[in-house]
Amino acid sequence: MKIVADANIPFVEEAFGEVGTVIPVTGRLLTPDQVRDADILLVRSVTPVNQELLKGSKVSFVGTATIGTDHVDLDYLRQQQIGFASAPGSNAISAAEYVISAILTLSRQHQFRLVEKTVGIVGCGNVGSSLLSRLQALGLRCLVYDPPRAEQFDDREYVSWQEVIQADIVTAHVPLTFAGAYPTFRMFNNAFFEQLRTDAIFINTARGRVVDESALLTILKNRPDLHLVLDVWNSEPNIDMELLDETAIATAHIAGYSLDGKVRGTQMIFRSVCEYFNIEPSWNTPTLPFADSFTAMQFDHSQNDDDVMYQCVVNAYDIMKDDAALRAIRKLDPEQRGGYFDTLRKNYPVRREFSNYEVILSQDRQPLVRSLQGLGFKVETAASHLTA
Repeated sequence: MKIVADANIPFVEEAFGEVGTVIPVTGRLLTPDQVRDADILLVRSVTPVNQELLKGSKVSFVGTATIGTDHVDLDYLRQQQIGFASAPGSNAISAAEYVISAILTLSRQHQFRLVEKTVGIVGCGNVGSSLLSRLQALGLRCLVYDPPRAEQFDDREYVSWQEVIQADIVTAHVPLTFAGAYPTFRMFNNAFFEQLRTDAIFINTARGRVVDESALLTILKNRPDLHLVLDVWNSEPNIDMELLDETAIATAHIAGYSLDGKVRGTQMIFRSVCEYFNIEPSWNTPTLPFADSFTAMQFDHSQNDDDVMYQCVVNAYDIMKDDAALRAIRKLDPEQRGGYFDTLRKNYPVRREFSNYEVILSQDRQPLVRSLQGLGFKVETAASHLTA
């Protein structure tokens, strides 16, 4: 079988080379001619998959190594009886850890304590749920708004829209939808931003178009107190420079880009392809590299719990490095900026999830031990007096 695959899907050639001949392509520039003779198409969120791309092709299966599917015309695939698979939840941990790093970084910049803040989570699917458990481990009060899930009568407590927008921190984790009872397209609009409380933090790692950027820029003229953390943008890769300048933290759509999460996505669509074509899967994920030479952190009593928590998170993932990388876009000519944005994503450095790091603490710091374990860190305790 011929497999046309986005070259930026990790290990795509190693995994799918067992299934057929893999043709790596640039996802954002994919054309109908490139997929015409393909049996399988593997993409990321940068590739719109629709009738225009697939008409007249041999493609019988489409896989996207992403949790979102708004770039895929699922109705067309059903009409053409083309198989489909995505990777729901593959990068949920990574995106949740991104938000944790953002909140802890802002807590240092603006000198607030986490236990004093309430977080409103808009959308509590895979990412929102992962974030919720981690925020609760940190002792933050959380409000969850997700009417479709609330209507399913699960055992989680939900709040109204008016309640969630009064949180100190509001973070978006919704899919991009245009229809139905609760469309999310531009749900974060003029009315939403106007009602945010003073000094509120708004975080978007969902999809750029769930935010009305024009309304946001207008509001910011009268609300300089708002703090924005934006990972996704309306017109990627050509993002709005004015909005970039207004953010507290800005990144290039990389919240879910831990190596663990990306490889998890490859694993999920690989298994789906094997199941669809009745192939016995034989590819095993290789040992993944680390970005740093250290994976263990040790602390003594000279550092309080908040300091230890911050250092553990930032040592594992320092969000401000990604912020600095994106802000360098300002130095480029306008026609070069889109390419630079994509390059940041394509050449993203190795980032591992918190579960790959070990923290060593004295055994009498059990509340901190539980919090760090709740974030995913491995924690070892020792009876002896530790040195930093």
